[in-house]
Amino acid sequence: MKEYRCDVCQWVYDEAAGLPDQGIAPGTKWEDLPADFVCPLCGVGKDQFSEVE
Repeated sequence: MKEYRCDVCQWVYDEAAGLPDQGIAPGTKWEDLPADFVCPLCGVGKDQFSEVE
C-alpha cells in the first residue's frame, strides 16, 4: 500500500488506513478514490498530491 502527500498542506492519504469517517474503506487505492476527492484539510484536488517515496 502507498501513501500520497498533499503538496499544499502536507496531509497524507494512507491507502492502508483509508478514510472510514468519509466512507473510504481501508485498503482503497489512490486510483480508486472518486475523481472529485479533495484534501480533507485544505480542499485541493487529487492533482495536487504526490506519492510518498
